[in-house]
Amino acid sequence: MSYKPRILTHRLESLIKRFSVVIVSGSRQVGKSTLLRHELPQWDAVVFDPTVDVGNARSDPDLFLDNHPPPLILDEIQYAPELVAAIKRRVDQTRATKKSNSNAIQNNGGLYILTGSQQWAVLKSASESLAGRAAFLDLEGFCLSEIAGAGIENHWLKRYLDSPEQFIASPPGRLKMDRTLNEQLWRGFLPEADALEADWIPEFYRAYLRTYIERDVRLLSDLADWQQFGRFVQLAAALTAQEMNHSQLGRELGLTPQTAQRWLAMLRATFQWFETPAYHGNSIKRISGKSKGYIADTGLACGLQQISKPATLSGHPLAGALFETAVAGEIRKLASTLSTPPNIYHWRSHSGAEIDLLLERDGMFYPIEVKMNSHPTRQNTRGITAFRENYPKLKIAPGLVIAPTGRMEKISELDYCMPWDSQ
Repeated sequence: MSYKPRILTHRLESLIKRFSVVIVSGSRQVGKSTLLRHELPQWDAVVFDPTVDVGNARSDPDLFLDNHPPPLILDEIQYAPELVAAIKRRVDQTRATKKSNSNAIQNNGGLYILTGSQQWAVLKSASESLAGRAAFLDLEGFCLSEIAGAGIENHWLKRYLDSPEQFIASPPGRLKMDRTLNEQLWRGFLPEADALEADWIPEFYRAYLRTYIERDVRLLSDLADWQQFGRFVQLAAALTAQEMNHSQLGRELGLTPQTAQRWLAMLRATFQWFETPAYHGNSIKRISGKSKGYIADTGLACGLQQISKPATLSGHPLAGALFETAVAGEIRKLASTLSTPPNIYHWRSHSGAEIDLLLERDGMFYPIEVKMNSHPTRQNTRGITAFRENYPKLKIAPGLVIAPTGRMEKISELDYCMPWDSQ
């Protein structure tokens, strides 16, 4: 499998120069190890295991670090939590030595890189113990520009946020994608799935789910019924791109709302589930306060729903939700490259008006609708119009309707449709 450059490479390089520890987190199979091996081949690397005490790292962390001097990559650090305190001591000693040496160049970066596939426990401990010494980098599956092998400098989201008027005046071109929309949604965005033959995609996601439950989830919780948890993940996938209702989630499987909340928290902690909060503004009583949830990868969702081939998505009841899930993920990935990423919300009034994605940065709001429709019309901008009417004093940029359309064009006085594969 040939290596595809990642959009966060430059940010990774910048963080290494400025911080003693960089923590690269993300779900399994998003390419954390591959990225580091390719970009930092000269660094020593150790991969930890949940059952084997590799190099006696857990039993004697200081001796382990003596035997593995920096620069050092510690892969899947959640399996060796005892190292975190020892790393903090080493970082502080290095800093003190450099500070006392007046001739030394004061560069505190580039000592350790930690990777992990869950947010709880070790990574939480690391962020607290290494405050001021560590920076976080969240890696997700491929974005469209990575799949297409295109550059990511000045991508469409950056230009839209920086200057909506200039963005509209000079609309983006389209990426050269080798796959149809349905095939891309069905295949998903994980690097290994991107390279597999189509016949092996269902098998890949079955193995992925089994490994995820048996390794990642077992580390977080002592679940009594693993089959029921698997059904819960399947149900969550079916509810992607919807507002969260924990009572409904629990009721469908005979779980309490509290259990449903706890299990969703496990999905979030292992980067398998993302949520966007509701935008409230000044009309809290009139606006729904429920978060909107998304499964992390559309390929996994298709596997969980037994969608066996891309053609099945045509007319499938989940097709629109999967398309919105993919667009929300694309925006999240592109936003991660920005020095100041936007806040991401959704908006829905009790009267039914809604906006799928509402971005906010520098006091400006950027409304985005997602429609799996090749010819969006003014009707698709009703939610954006309602938002403007509800908040006449807000600064609101021209809205976008992202769709599988051929080109960017105006569809209302203030809003435009844009191809989902814009560059």
